[in-house]
Amino acid sequence: MSLKSSSDLPDPEGPPATPKDAATVVLLREGGSGVEVFLQRRVAAMAFAAGMTVFPGGGVDKRDADASISWAGPDAAWWASKFSCSESLARALVCAAVRETFEESGVLLAGTETSVVADTAEFAGARERLVSREQSLAGFLAEAGLTLRADLLRPWANWVTPPQEARRYDTRFFVAALPEGQRADGATTEADASGWRAAADALGDAEAGRSTLMPPTWFTLTEIGEFTSVREALTAERSIKKITPTLVREGDRARIVLEPS
Repeated sequence: MSLKSSSDLPDPEGPPATPKDAATVVLLREGGSGVEVFLQRRVAAMAFAAGMTVFPGGGVDKRDADASISWAGPDAAWWASKFSCSESLARALVCAAVRETFEESGVLLAGTETSVVADTAEFAGARERLVSREQSLAGFLAEAGLTLRADLLRPWANWVTPPQEARRYDTRFFVAALPEGQRADGATTEADASGWRAAADALGDAEAGRSTLMPPTWFTLTEIGEFTSVREALTAERSIKKITPTLVREGDRARIVLEPS
């Protein structure tokens, strides 16, 4: 995969920045022509990945690790084994995935131990408070009497921002199906366009220059495009290795080299 010009490559001085932990969720639904994914184009003013088409997600908030959160599904130890991290971080990553998905798309992976919220409209105020950091995920779920549904998520991948970048993230990717009755929206200040696309169509937009994808998004869309149903994607066996792309200058061009950490 090539970049437009090697002159656009960051060239920070000193050692690489330490990546911050982050979570991204690939929302899936059955579309007319197969599996569709929910994508958002980040506004040009964003400090990281400005103008890029991405999945909902963001950095871990230290409050995401709150052990008081009511939880259903695989426990922190199971998630830690999948992402090769500590149990406390694994718990925070799952919570960050749920929180960021709700903040950026309005989709809430919560309910009771046996049911999932079907209409999130009543939680619009809480969504705003989560975005502004006035309220924590733990506070919101407790106030609403909701249980986080970790069983609705599946571990997918682990990508780390190239060492040449000033802002770096160690991002764990999850996949999840859009809960019945819920809708994903674009009501976030971080995106100027949102919507559902078949993976092949999203990749076609990028190849035609109508959108810009980072390597993790490109590769994830390629993988999702191989499945014929959401169920097939959710039940796929995944072996997760930390991948850190490297940006390599080659004259006036640059390419991305992918190697597991």
